[in-house]
Amino acid sequence: MGMLADARVLLALARGAGARGTHAERLTRFYGPQADDYDRFRERLLRGRRDLVEALPVAPGAHVAELGGGTGRNAEFFGERLPQIACLRIVDLCEPLLRVARRRFGDHPNVCCTLADVTRWQPPAPLDCVYFSYALTMIPEWRAAIDNAIAMLAPDGVLGVVDFHVAPEHGWATRAFWPRWFAHDGVRLSGEHLPYLRARLQPLRVEQRRAPVPYLPGPTVPYYLFVGRRKP
Repeated sequence: MGMLADARVLLALARGAGARGTHAERLTRFYGPQADDYDRFRERLLRGRRDLVEALPVAPGAHVAELGGGTGRNAEFFGERLPQIACLRIVDLCEPLLRVARRRFGDHPNVCCTLADVTRWQPPAPLDCVYFSYALTMIPEWRAAIDNAIAMLAPDGVLGVVDFHVAPEHGWATRAFWPRWFAHDGVRLSGEHLPYLRARLQPLRVEQRRAPVPYLPGPTVPYYLFVGRRKP
């Protein structure tokens, strides 16, 4: 079953995201066939998610949102803190992935799933914490997504991000290879995310790391972890 599920995901990756239709249509076409297998395969690829969620200063009674939250897997990393969160909103533009999240949290009344564009969606009240996990590289208007996330925050609110990237300090081969590799699947690696986050927020934690890629022995892909507080 594991190898068959991996084969389905790898086939979708080989086909790529394509360029037809709206952003929502491309996401649905790409992730729809692999939605049920998404978490198991990405568990080995998307590193640092637990570290990010555990680093978020989310107190009991907090109001939180994950933008580009997909299947909701990352919310599980809150562990014992999850039932203490007043409201956790998982917002995504891909309905097949959100269906998985709705099944996952059907018995959690404090978790709700919303189909919306995270560059425009706003919560009914300011939030204590907002985070992106491997979502900014999937959003063409990523600056608008960051700006919108900051606008959601209450005074002293916190924004967290974990995602792939390339940076000037990375070698030429890294900066040339990985953006081309991921672009086939609609993932846009950039060296501008971290500088923009640093400029817009007061950094609390910044780390740059590397991770292996399933079925691609040898090279490692760079990713970063960022936690910042809204500036006064």
